[in-house]
Amino acid sequence: MTRPLVVKVTCGADEPERCSQGFTVAATALVAGADVSLWLTGEAAWFGLPGRAEAFELAHAPALADLLAAVVSGGRVTVCSQCAVRRGIVEGDLVEGVRLAGAPSYVEEVLAEGVQALVY
Repeated sequence: MTRPLVVKVTCGADEPERCSQGFTVAATALVAGADVSLWLTGEAAWFGLPGRAEAFELAHAPALADLLAAVVSGGRVTVCSQCAVRRGIVEGDLVEGVRLAGAPSYVEEVLAEGVQALVY
């Protein structure tokens, strides 16, 4: 049995390779059978909005929009509520299937039995 994985992406287009790597790892782990939770924090919070992942480009990398869609459909995607407030993002702005939650939910997820947490 594959253990649960929490991936936290803290950057966006400002650090495209690190950002893309976090999304790629989350989607790949999902395909491998892991229970995946992807957290979008800091500049990555913007990718919770429609059209933002589609606008992201990085040569020789999978399309961010496809990776996000895969995790939304088979795992969980959360935008940090504090990060959202700082950027004027509200729940109604988010891509369908993406939720807002804060530090208590993140801590609960990463402290659960057998969870592996990665931060990009």
